[in-house]
Amino acid sequence: PPTPADSDDVDRMSSLKDVCSGLPLDPLPPNQGRDPSVPHAPVRAPNLTAEEERLALRNALRYFPPSHHATLAPEFAQELRQYGHIYMYRFRPTLPMRAYPIDQYPCRTRQAAAIMLMIMNNLDPAVAQFPQELVTYGGNGQVFSNWAQFRLVMHYLSEMSEEQTLVMYSGHPMGLFPSLPSSPRAIITNGMVIPNYSSRAQYEKMFALGVSMYGQMTAGSYCYIGPQGIVHGTMLTVLNAGRRYLGSGDLSGRVFVTSGLGGMSGAQAKAAVIAGCVGVIAEVDEAPLRKRHEQGWVMEVTSNMEHCIARIRYPPISLAKVFGSFREAKSSKTPLSLGYHGNIVDLWERLLLEYERTGELLVDLGSDQTSLHNPFNGGYYPVQLSFRQANQVMVADPGRFKTMVQESLKRHVSAINKLADAGMFFWDYGNAFLLEAQRAGAQVGKVGGGATEFRYPSYVQHIMGDIFSLGFGPFRWVCTSGDPQDLAETDNIASRVLEEMSAHVTDDVRQQYDDNIRWIREAGKHKMVVGSQARILYSDQRGRVSIALAINRAVANGSVSAPVVISRDHHDVSGTDSPFRETSNVYDGSAFCADMAVHNFVGDAFRGATWVALHNGGGVGWGEVINGGFGLLLDGSAEAARRASLMLNWDVSNGVARRCWSGNSNAYETIQRTMEEDGLLRVTMPFPVRDERVLDRALQG
Repeated sequence: PPTPADSDDVDRMSSLKDVCSGLPLDPLPPNQGRDPSVPHAPVRAPNLTAEEERLALRNALRYFPPSHHATLAPEFAQELRQYGHIYMYRFRPTLPMRAYPIDQYPCRTRQAAAIMLMIMNNLDPAVAQFPQELVTYGGNGQVFSNWAQFRLVMHYLSEMSEEQTLVMYSGHPMGLFPSLPSSPRAIITNGMVIPNYSSRAQYEKMFALGVSMYGQMTAGSYCYIGPQGIVHGTMLTVLNAGRRYLGSGDLSGRVFVTSGLGGMSGAQAKAAVIAGCVGVIAEVDEAPLRKRHEQGWVMEVTSNMEHCIARIRYPPISLAKVFGSFREAKSSKTPLSLGYHGNIVDLWERLLLEYERTGELLVDLGSDQTSLHNPFNGGYYPVQLSFRQANQVMVADPGRFKTMVQESLKRHVSAINKLADAGMFFWDYGNAFLLEAQRAGAQVGKVGGGATEFRYPSYVQHIMGDIFSLGFGPFRWVCTSGDPQDLAETDNIASRVLEEMSAHVTDDVRQQYDDNIRWIREAGKHKMVVGSQARILYSDQRGRVSIALAINRAVANGSVSAPVVISRDHHDVSGTDSPFRETSNVYDGSAFCADMAVHNFVGDAFRGATWVALHNGGGVGWGEVINGGFGLLLDGSAEAARRASLMLNWDVSNGVARRCWSGNSNAYETIQRTMEEDGLLRVTMPFPVRDERVLDRALQG
């Protein structure tokens, strides 16, 4: 007889089959609206004209036969006016959203099932920031624009053969088109807007109209794996910041202050502890703060500023009595992650006051990860308003809200500047913090700096850029069985591969191998899995290919029980053209060019990726970035191994070659070594100007 577990699987299969059956129209599902018990995306203010509202409604009704228009039109109009967008809450599935094991998806090909799994993981409430609005992270990083699109995509994927490709237009499934078995099973683009019309105001209108969408990076490409996706990169950033700014890789007792615990920023607390320091992270929204604490990503939470300061420095006896006895984190060198429920500007100003009163600088390293790519619609909360007040003002009076954000940014920067003058080291975390602060009139300019340079370097310019140029970046994988044992086995595989390779690397990359071997050995202990059984590991080209091939062999021989999806963050050596982040250390004038990301997308497609994605926008905002990503299924076959080798080699070398051409010495040496190893690779190499006087004489003449 079937066991209860078997019955559960049958029920789930039935529910997944229902989700994949297309739009439920006969009858329509009941309209349950929004669930008030879960966090929701900020209300948007697209400022549509009456004719544009009419167009938005007409566009939404395109998904449904006219017989349902009289029912759906009023509720869609209400959503548009109440929330600034038509999400179609009526069609939100009742099935719990999560990454179910790959064999449970009704489909004709495992490649399609892998995409379905990754989509549902992106919308898992444990993973997604605002799951009912289909926002995975960053405040506005959409998986789809509405729930009708989700249902249609799942339906198309369930019917897809290996001779069809699903084409996605900014969240909208254009349909299944004939293709080759070697073609990607999905081609995804988000926000591909003609450059002169790629403004924030235009974006708000186009999103409200349902014709374009902001996919962030890994949200719209279905590859987000929760905050773990950035933990490793954040840990590497903090470790290397210590080496560069503090002269030591030992961060015991050092204090790192920053803000943001929502989506990607949620990784900061965990990364600080793994790096060994005291991490203090401000967050204005109690919901993500509570979520990270419950998940074990934040060790302690307080809304009391004096308690926060006391946990950073050695407290007076009187304070110890007030707050209870505890070992002081800083003096005992105990790693600590402390979530401060409050505004980061208040925290910076309080730290400055402490310095001015006592002469004691309590913070060593500082940064920021508020979603300043989206500054006026919930990405940044001005210090003058409470969280609730801010959410009201940003809709009721957008002009006043924008002014308050800019005033807050000026206060924010003023406190940081004074602490930096006292010896604190600050860097921009690639979230458009300095870009928006400059636009607000804050004092962040750099005398004699180029178009991408500010008073403080971005973490790419000083810390991660040269690591990218060595070919290292955020390689990821997801075990589609959902079995933690499979993840543990892939961790062991990756560890063995890197240890074997580390004996044969040059000195300039050995430090990176050592950091990553340490990471993968300890990754399982830190309980970073949220949603799918996934892992991230920074690796170079040889490492990525070798790990992928080893995992594919493990799937083939059964030591890993089901296929594995590999991907990466778009935040990598070649995935993204972003002049204020990923390519901010490209100084030949091409930082604002987007050829690399487009080539990456196209090249991955014809080298065997299971799906590819190209987006306008990312970590620093709409109109500021073009980024490309991929997913590839390792099913244990020889074909999967061939695809992985071809695609991963290109996916890295493309970016290293571009960085080499821009003049980066790490990239020059890396691509030289790669050409020596692969006789089919021939890259145009730059000749340097060795005598600047040649330029002087030519220009004077």
